[in-house]
Amino acid sequence: MVENNIEQRIKEHLSKPIFHVVGDAADEMGRECYVVGGYVRDIILERVSKDIDFVTVGSGIEVAENVAKSLGSHTAIAVFRTYGTAQVKSHGVELEFVGARRESYTRDSRNPIVEDGTLEDDQCRRDFTVNAMAICVNKENYGKLLDPFDGIGDLERRLIRTPLNPDITFSDDPLRMMRAIRFATQLEFDIYKETFDAIARNKDRIKIITRERIVDELMKIMKSAKPSRGFYLLRKCGLLELIMPELNALSGVEVVNGRGHKDNFEHTMQVLDNVASKSDKVWLRWGALLHDIAKPVTKLYDKNIGWTFHNHNFIGAKMIPRIFKRMKMPMDAKMKYVQKLVELHMRPIALVEDTVTDSAVRRLIFDAGDDIEDLMLLCEADITSKNQEKVKRFLDNFQLVREKMKEIEEKDRIRNFQPPVDGIEIMRIFGLEPCQEVGLLKEKIKNAILDGIIGNNHEEAYDYMLECAKEMGLVPK
Repeated sequence: MVENNIEQRIKEHLSKPIFHVVGDAADEMGRECYVVGGYVRDIILERVSKDIDFVTVGSGIEVAENVAKSLGSHTAIAVFRTYGTAQVKSHGVELEFVGARRESYTRDSRNPIVEDGTLEDDQCRRDFTVNAMAICVNKENYGKLLDPFDGIGDLERRLIRTPLNPDITFSDDPLRMMRAIRFATQLEFDIYKETFDAIARNKDRIKIITRERIVDELMKIMKSAKPSRGFYLLRKCGLLELIMPELNALSGVEVVNGRGHKDNFEHTMQVLDNVASKSDKVWLRWGALLHDIAKPVTKLYDKNIGWTFHNHNFIGAKMIPRIFKRMKMPMDAKMKYVQKLVELHMRPIALVEDTVTDSAVRRLIFDAGDDIEDLMLLCEADITSKNQEKVKRFLDNFQLVREKMKEIEEKDRIRNFQPPVDGIEIMRIFGLEPCQEVGLLKEKIKNAILDGIIGNNHEEAYDYMLECAKEMGLVPK
């Protein structure tokens, strides 16, 4: 990066009126005030950053209140006195204010003991050099960059490095280990060797961090352009085994009688990146990450056919709620969506390998519902063979399955299918209370439609119901 270019970028950003408003409000109170952290980093990297963080020497809340007053109407302020911070929102811009501080920690907590400090104290407590830069907005030094730890140099070298001793940095606040990996993934940077080695040494400290905070960082890794980068780093430093042991267990190749299986971790990372290249849907990416999660517990060696992973999709689907619950991830429709993808991810492949029957396609559409396109995307991403002819053959066959699905869906309307004859009608016709026979008749009608025995319409479903009821000894009342 050329120094003149950096100065020009800073000058362009600080020409925005909001920075002058903040600087004037701080000058009016005789307070030093600086733009800090990620916003400064992103100016230099020419990345879009919506929220702007300010540090003041003295009370950040008081400066925020004066800024809100200067901005006038259409301005909202939220004050968090416990943390000494305040947020000001005006015209879609969010400004965060905090007083400069120094921090000290106890061994059993990541919550620091906070004292007022200087700008230098505040920069020393920052997590990484690239986040420790500050730009003055006071009139006397407006636009001056303060970079005590060579953050600019680390941006040029594409490195994540701590300002101070990394062992102290990570032991004090172990979440910073996750943040280092997250930033390396988002920015496609490397982690400085001494910094990475310190993560490996301090990995057990992650146990004092709440699962919610860990998952928040994982979600940011998952939303990156190439999320596998983060998971490789998590595995390499030993954190993955502590936070997601099931995923870590996918690593490695076992060989028996000279026959080995593929490394399922490597395969999963490739599938994850394949999906990420096609879709921004974060829960679809989670489906990719966890689609083979049960392979370690289902792995068996058969001397005739080699390695098998029978029913890994069904067992994997049963593992998903346990993983989500332990990780404090949402136990709602998002979890059920991931569970569905894991359970169904082998089905389209089976259709590719076998003769594609209308019945099998109907059942797949029925079971997948509105998630059928996401499922197909995952299955296409799951073809990771190095044999390009094999990959092309599978993808061509998948296209045939897609065409068959479209044809059947237009004809039979199976997606989100509701039976033409429901349980209430069955009970009314035969004078039944809710019972096993009602459920059995509904199941027979559903299967007949999915198997193509009858059409998806009331007339054929009604006649078929009467036939089945007669065989069961049921008579309309």
